[in-house]
Amino acid sequence: MAWTDSTEVLLVEDDEHVRLATTQSLRLAGLQVHGVDSAEAARGWLQPGFAGIVVCDVQLPGASGLQLLHELREQDPELPVILVTGHGDIGMAVEAMRDGAWDFIEKPFSAEHLVEVVRRALAQRRLVLENRRLKAQLAGGPADGLLGASAAMEQLRTLIHTLGPARVDVLIHGETGAGKEVVARALHAASGARGAFVAINCGALPESVFESEIFGAEAGAYTGASKRRIGKLEFAGDGTVFLDEIESMPLALQVKMLRVLQERSVERLGANTAVPLACRVIAATKVDLLALAREGRFREDLFYRLDVASLALPPLRQRREDIPLLLGHFCAQAAERLQRPVPAWSAAQLAAWAARDWPGNVRELRNFAERWVLGLVTEAAPPLSPAPSEPAELPQAPLDEALAAVERQWIVQALRESGGNIAKAGERLGLARKTLHDRIRRLGLDADAYRSG
Repeated sequence: MAWTDSTEVLLVEDDEHVRLATTQSLRLAGLQVHGVDSAEAARGWLQPGFAGIVVCDVQLPGASGLQLLHELREQDPELPVILVTGHGDIGMAVEAMRDGAWDFIEKPFSAEHLVEVVRRALAQRRLVLENRRLKAQLAGGPADGLLGASAAMEQLRTLIHTLGPARVDVLIHGETGAGKEVVARALHAASGARGAFVAINCGALPESVFESEIFGAEAGAYTGASKRRIGKLEFAGDGTVFLDEIESMPLALQVKMLRVLQERSVERLGANTAVPLACRVIAATKVDLLALAREGRFREDLFYRLDVASLALPPLRQRREDIPLLLGHFCAQAAERLQRPVPAWSAAQLAAWAARDWPGNVRELRNFAERWVLGLVTEAAPPLSPAPSEPAELPQAPLDEALAAVERQWIVQALRESGGNIAKAGERLGLARKTLHDRIRRLGLDADAYRSG
């Protein structure tokens, strides 16, 4: 039997009346529950990947609740199991807690107490499952190289998935360090092309060699040209040519680039015949090219030719919820490369780093991670702005707990600032309404508590 996403509590109770009453209490509290009458029946639900918690009576026909606990501890040591005990079973329950039971409830119990214990166990379970998901991301990173789970990154992935196979020319706009080349490589990978990915920084090429480097040259085309040179556009084959800092391309060569894009052919320097091109061109810039064109510093016709499709990369400050994940990923990479452990940080430090603007974006964050692993970060963590008031003191914590603490802080802050309006809070956080609602529910928060009036 398969476990469904909507079922979160598995109740194991052989007394039918108690089972029905307990089930009703949990459902009235808005919780999803499924009841079974034995450990044997429970095993059908407790398959690998089980995403809920277990509430189990100690005294059961057949295998006892303690036996089921030991089985579950072997299957998933982090699975919360709440034992229900009779008055004479307290000593046994305490021993079971030492063996890994999450908590125990003594009969007779109130519905309020049951719901409170179950809610805490569910919150812990959701945190564990979310941390496992984050660890999996940190371990290998996504196949497309785009790390992040924010709404902005999901939208970017959707656009890449759509534009990649289309093989139209693309203009990427993003601040320094935002990851323009990573996106270009993701587009190239999504295209399925067998040709090479060729990256060219237009700002780093001297104008004297720019034309031969990009377009190629025949032997004798200029002093020192002893043999034919294949340009980057031709070398890429049916792959991708990435022109970074396109705004730095000399104006004289922009005319030739425009012709190349229109004709899909290139003439090597010193040649009289054109060579057909099959490559796709992706350009990137950190400035407003249209504004430059109006100032006469960039060709307007080239801008419109490049801007067949455009992608705007969000700066890191607009997707702050991705910062802990990115930081953990970069620290893990740096630690492996440098053969050093990752120094511990506090949840307060992580929250403060998530509040920074990071003008250098992902590149700056990566450099910061390397300095942290090397022990070169000595400045005190800057204060949050604005600082959430809950929790007031954050303990030292490993990455998993720190991530959860940061997430809770930012969601609580957004709910306060929006007066409990989930839609507005989602806009502030860059999260879709449903995504935010699910996270609020997972963290055990109540949006109504923040409503004004």
